[in-house]
Amino acid sequence: MIIYIDMDGVIADFAKGMIEQGLEKNSTPDKYIDYSKIPVMPGAKLAVQSLISEGHDVYIASTPPWRQPKAWSDKRLWIQEHFPSLARKVILTHHKNLLIGDVLVDDSDYRGQPDFKGKWFWFGKQSNKDWNETLKNIKSLTK
Repeated sequence: MIIYIDMDGVIADFAKGMIEQGLEKNSTPDKYIDYSKIPVMPGAKLAVQSLISEGHDVYIASTPPWRQPKAWSDKRLWIQEHFPSLARKVILTHHKNLLIGDVLVDDSDYRGQPDFKGKWFWFGKQSNKDWNETLKNIKSLTK
């Protein structure tokens, strides 16, 4: 399967990074946050490695902030550090409905996710509250 995984809030613990960097929830964190200091989401490394070892074609599909052009390269460097096998498999887009694949794991619904032609797993919601649940749900598609 071709699997796209969002970065912020899915493999990168954006909320924890905001707290650790002293940013308010209602501020414009994408303008000020230091992407190099965002921690990895619990369970993300193991889940991504599991998907790759099962032979799935995994990509990062992230939406970079317009107000912080430096974040575009910072996201790539963060992925290189924490998910080096995916460093050359990064897609930056504001239109995730244009992606062609089997699975999209994303924590938001305002960048075309509901119109993705494959199966969209709304991370952090419904039965995809964490990586353990989401990984189990993705694996159920192959049975």
